[in-house]
Order: sequence, then structure tokens, then C-alpha cells
Amino acid sequence: MNVGIDKISFFVPPYYVDMTDLALAREVDPNKFHIGIGQDKMAVNKKTQDIVTFAANAAKNILADEDKEQIDMVIVGTESGIDESKASAVVLHRLIGIQPFARAFEMKEACYAGTAALQYAVAHIKSHPKSKVLVVASDIAKYGLASGGEPTQGAGAVAMLVSADPRILQLNDDSVALTQDIYDFWRPVGHDYPMVDGQLSNETYIQAFQKIWEEYQSRHKKTIADFDALAFHIPYTKMGKKALLAALEDESPEEQERILAKYEASIVYSRQVGNLYTGSLYLGLISLLENGQLNAGEQIGLFSYGSGTVAEFFSGKLVEGYQQQLLADIHQKQLVERKRLSIAEYEAMFNDVLDADIDSNYEDSLLYSIASISNTVRTYKEK
Repeated sequence: MNVGIDKISFFVPPYYVDMTDLALAREVDPNKFHIGIGQDKMAVNKKTQDIVTFAANAAKNILADEDKEQIDMVIVGTESGIDESKASAVVLHRLIGIQPFARAFEMKEACYAGTAALQYAVAHIKSHPKSKVLVVASDIAKYGLASGGEPTQGAGAVAMLVSADPRILQLNDDSVALTQDIYDFWRPVGHDYPMVDGQLSNETYIQAFQKIWEEYQSRHKKTIADFDALAFHIPYTKMGKKALLAALEDESPEEQERILAKYEASIVYSRQVGNLYTGSLYLGLISLLENGQLNAGEQIGLFSYGSGTVAEFFSGKLVEGYQQQLLADIHQKQLVERKRLSIAEYEAMFNDVLDADIDSNYEDSLLYSIASISNTVRTYKEK
């Protein structure tokens, strides 16, 4: 049975910071951001926008009424949960009108959770071929103003509809996962921002890819030549490239050029958005599909990574006519129409934090947004 991604879309908030503006405000050479970490713009959200609103705004692009009747599972992968008990997927299920007899839950393991959700969905479809699963990776990456991680912040969601006989990417049964208990990045309960050991995090990411790639090659007898493109988890665009370059050291110049050209296609959107945590690999996949000039039948390798750490390498084959299922015009339109914030506007928005203990009403132009807080409960504006 063929199972995989039938539809896919992303949503990012309608505000961004230009990285040149941020660099100058922080008295840093702009090349450190544009070239050193490979970022041009950074998505920023208002307090009336959270992982539920991102998820709903992403999902609305891909769900027809028929899909809502067939979906029997909604999974949100996130490390930006809004409740220690209730899953954001339960709220999302209601907001977008999924039929009532469905499971809804969250998954967590740093940036890896979106892949965990996707693999769970695939296993479910193999047992229930007529059903569909909505998988959403939704997050807000925040490290604090003027912090070391500030230029790698971002926000947004990627929504995927998983089904039998998918029309975009058929996933292969070749996944290899790696788990290591390493504190390279973590956020204890009660802390607003994560703790990061930057050097260890970079080293662990690269080493995790090397380990898992070697194991994948050993198990499946495949090499770089077997793939038409590779997509990576992208905390910042130079991170994935560092890991990829390490794997390409023994390849010919022609092979390196071929794979690196596709990598550049996979980071077009991430350069304009920043880190989506659980959604970053899948934002990269969308960018690759919409900018990489790939053909049906070609194989894509995907490297997922979540600090702490869990990593996974798996692959998929592009389906005939996949281009007709893409939403490039919608995606490019929302990126172009965002408002560029001044640094003062960005810092004010960053510091304007939602207080769940204060009852308030809110206004927001988004189709889905937080409308009010009452007795700590968030009420969402619906279409």
C-alpha cells in the first residue's frame, strides 16, 4: 500500500523583521546573519496568534469538506504547547470542523515531533486505508531580545494531509531513527525561553546526521547517488548545509554541485521565515517542491532532528502530477504581503505577552486568532 503526503501547506504570521535591521540594531555585521547563519527575514507574531491559530490557518488551505469527513485523527507536533494538559489538537479539531469521531492529541520531542506525528499517521493509514490523518507541526521559536539565539527565531505551522495513494509524496518504508540523551537544548517547565549550548547543539546535529546516514547506508545499501534531493531540519539555513557538506566530502564535484543546488532550493522559504522548530523540515520540503524543479518518480531523502536528542532519516518518491497539488501562489503571496516591522515595533510586539490570568478581548485581522481570554480559557475567532 502506498501511503504519504496527499496535501501540504504552510502558514506564517503577517509580520517580519529584516535581518539587516536586526544586525544594525544589535551592532553586528549584517553578513553574520545573511551569510554566517543564512537568514534574511524572521517571522514575528502578535500575542493574539499562537500555535492553534497558525495550525488552523495552515490547515484551511488544504482541507475540503470531504477531507474533514474522512479524517479520523488530528496530531499536532509542537514544543510550544499552550496547556500542560489539554492538547492543542483538540481545539484545532473543533476550529476547522473535523467530524467528531476522531482522535486528537499532541506529540513532543523538540523539533522532531512533527516527524513522529507523520510516522504515526502513516502507520495508522496502513491499518485503516480509507481514513485520513491531519498532521500539523506548529511552533513559536523565541530566545529573548538581544540573546545569542535571537537571529534564529521564527514562527508558523506546516499542515499535512496523510492518506493512502497520496498525490504528492509516497513515503518509503526505510526509516532509521537515532536517540541520544544529550542536553544540547532544553526548556524546563516554567521557563519562557529554552536553554541552549550552542556549540554542543551544532556538533550534535552534525554528528547525529553522520551516524544515522551511515546506519541508513548500511541497512539499505544506498548512497547519495540514489537521491535526487535531500531536505533537512533547518534551525537556520547554514546548519543543514554544514551537515550535508560533511556527507558530501567523498563525492565528486559534479555530485556535490547537484545535491547542493537542490539544498539551496529547499531553503528559499526558510531564509525568509526563520526557525519553525517542528515544522522546519517540512517548510524545507515545501520549498524544495515549489522551487527545486523536481520530476515525478524522483527520490527525496529527509533528515529530521530534535534536540535532546532524536533524529530520523527517511525518504519518499514524488508522485506523478504532484505539481498540481502544490500551493506555491498562496505561499508566495503570504510571504510578500507581510509587514516589515521596525526594530522598535518588533521589540514592542515581542514584549507584549498574553497573560492567561487576565480576562481580555482582542482584535486581530487573521481568519483564525485569539478573540478573548476568560477564566484562563482562550476563545478563538473563527471563520
